[in-house]
Amino acid sequence: MKTSSTPIPVPGDNKNDKMKAIVQTKYGSPEVLSLQEVDKPVVPDNGVLVRVHAASVNAGDWHLMRGTPFFMRLMFGGFLKPKIKIIGFDIAGQVEAVGKDVTQFKPGDEVFGDLSECGFGAFAEYVCATETALVLKPSATPFEAAATVPGAALTALQGLRDVGEIQSGQKVLIAGASGGVGSFAVQIAKALGAEVTAVCSTKKMNMVRSLGADLVIDYTQTDVTQNEQRYDLIFDAAAYRSVFDYLPILTPEGTYVMVGGSIARFFQVMLLGSGISRISRRKVKCLAVKPNQKDLVTLRELMVAGKIVPFIDRYYDLSEVPAAIRHLEHRQVMGKVAIRV
Repeated sequence: MKTSSTPIPVPGDNKNDKMKAIVQTKYGSPEVLSLQEVDKPVVPDNGVLVRVHAASVNAGDWHLMRGTPFFMRLMFGGFLKPKIKIIGFDIAGQVEAVGKDVTQFKPGDEVFGDLSECGFGAFAEYVCATETALVLKPSATPFEAAATVPGAALTALQGLRDVGEIQSGQKVLIAGASGGVGSFAVQIAKALGAEVTAVCSTKKMNMVRSLGADLVIDYTQTDVTQNEQRYDLIFDAAAYRSVFDYLPILTPEGTYVMVGGSIARFFQVMLLGSGISRISRRKVKCLAVKPNQKDLVTLRELMVAGKIVPFIDRYYDLSEVPAAIRHLEHRQVMGKVAIRV
């Protein structure tokens, strides 16, 4: 697919060597983010320079911005101040240049991908990525829509397929079904042949129905843990209640998978999950997402087939990234928030 490499830009005083980006130099609220002019990335031999057309925001972005929970600083460096100056990991754009060792892409290719394994940097006009972090964008999918897919949909796919071991015909409960991960989980579970019950708030029920859920439960009116239905798989994208609340509605050999929610619930599942599994026979697991190109290809195929379609709550410009993250932190987003670059 790739032919020959293109000239690699060299830093200098030329204005073409500069770009706009959202930069942070300390941890804190969205006010620590500012639009600045910085050097355009230089492409290494194994790198792909992408002109970013769109990005999206995720919960991981605000955790990196705030430096909380504290282990985020240990994972990504920057004990007192952030090592990562430009956050964001979901992108869609066009290949500008490639290093000499790149074989999968050529200038002009439209791509989307997940930068969390190659330095982040999505909230900028240009970013340099490894070729395994990217795949070709479906031609019919707008850049803004494609940019909302990688992180959230990959989390949903791995949580359902790899950790939850979903099977066609199973009854699946998705808590937090209206959020970024949850909205993709509803669609992916349906694509994999499951019968999906989705849980969300009153005002988001129509949106979740539009994603294809078989049944939508309003948690403000009905406590799903008190109904008589039993589920083979519970996919919890909004874990703010104890895992013990969900055990009675799991089938005897069912699986509970936590993929998002409070830190307290994360540690509860991580520390107690194996013990609960031994005692009850029900499996209790946490998802550790593993970004990879093979799964991005799977997501691309689902997009092309029309089996996953991003639901975009709002669009923001690059300069409005602080406002976009603030909106996400309020936990009222339906689907995803897209950034137009």
